[in-house]
Amino acid sequence: MTGLQLSLRTAAGLRYTIPSMTLTEELTWRGFVNQTTFTDGGSRELNGKPIKFYWGVDPSADSMTIGNLAAAMLVRQFMMHGHQATLLIGGATGLIGDPDGKNQERDLQSMETINHNKEKIIAQYRQLFSDFQFELVDNYDWFKGLEYLDFLRDIGKHVPLTQMLGREFVRSRISEDGAGISYAEFSYVLIQAYDFLRLYEDRQVILQLCGSDQWGNSVAGVDLIRRKTGGEAHVYSTPLIVNKSTGQKFGKSEAGAIWLDPAKTTPTQFYQFWINLDDEGVEDYLKIFTLLDKPTIDELMTRQHQDPGARVAQTRLAEEVTRLVHGEELMKRASTITAILTGKTSLEHIEDEALLKDLRAEIPYVQVSGDSEVAEALVSGGLATSKTAARQLLMDNAISINGQKTKHEKFESSDFHNGRLLLRRGKAFKDSILVELH
Repeated sequence: MTGLQLSLRTAAGLRYTIPSMTLTEELTWRGFVNQTTFTDGGSRELNGKPIKFYWGVDPSADSMTIGNLAAAMLVRQFMMHGHQATLLIGGATGLIGDPDGKNQERDLQSMETINHNKEKIIAQYRQLFSDFQFELVDNYDWFKGLEYLDFLRDIGKHVPLTQMLGREFVRSRISEDGAGISYAEFSYVLIQAYDFLRLYEDRQVILQLCGSDQWGNSVAGVDLIRRKTGGEAHVYSTPLIVNKSTGQKFGKSEAGAIWLDPAKTTPTQFYQFWINLDDEGVEDYLKIFTLLDKPTIDELMTRQHQDPGARVAQTRLAEEVTRLVHGEELMKRASTITAILTGKTSLEHIEDEALLKDLRAEIPYVQVSGDSEVAEALVSGGLATSKTAARQLLMDNAISINGQKTKHEKFESSDFHNGRLLLRRGKAFKDSILVELH
């Protein structure tokens, strides 16, 4: 399905263009193609009339990460091309936990924790897909009343044990050096396969979208549908995103995973993750994680190559992804705080209390009197272990106030703007302190 070249703004404030490519062309250009059960990449099925598909997330945590976000952007492409989405929350599968990729048994989470996590993930679904209509389902709803013997007779009978034993993670776990696997985790693939069957029979869903790590579980659903009903269903997976500069799985930072929940990764930390990404991979990230069209990305990359130091591609990437996940207002605040911490914006004009609250959440802040010692603030803010060490930093010209190097022993009234200043050790903005007058 192709559309007119028309620019739109979504409910979340995102600008995107109605697709001028077919869906399969778009998926290929953006780098979403990994494996699919469709022949010829699904050009006949995916570029034709709307079909029903689903994508699901287990509530193993109370937030998705940007790894999930890559798959969510695949989902958005299907939605933008007119296909009908069912979003599944794994209330049942979350109680077991997907063992694929795990070297040892997961700790089971309580029903209370799973229910809390479900609410959080559902809220993120609604944020990420706020401009589209979709069906929301919870697989706990069809598992909670299912009788065990009925499940074995009606479903287990159609799943060959050799198929389950052939999974790489199963062979690894039951090998001589493996940690072993419980019947519960061994059965996870069967539970997920049943999800696809239920959606196929009840809602005429014929396609599952997934990340490459879910390929085996998803194909098991295709096989179950074929064996149980004689029907045809399909899977389309997106590849694992790799940071080209490190070769590592995309989405990790020094502090750990990059979460979509602002309580786990603040909007400013989220924004800074994107703006600090490598030049080598930024074009790929723009294609995968934004809705920008090809002419826009091509123009950005031309400017990027002309002046890599300006980081126009990373800046636009940070703006677009933060806007999608956190909305326009939080994106602008994250952008402003980043500009303050990198010295591109002065504290002088910052009076918004919400912005100041966000800034205090990012860096230490201390309160001082007008003639306090700089060394004392450095110690209080954690930038020096002692006053002696702080004075040595000042002597070494390693301390700046509002971006200007200083060797002053005490603060001066001219250092403060609206009763505040930014104190920094070295060049890294993470080594900064917000200093405020009493």
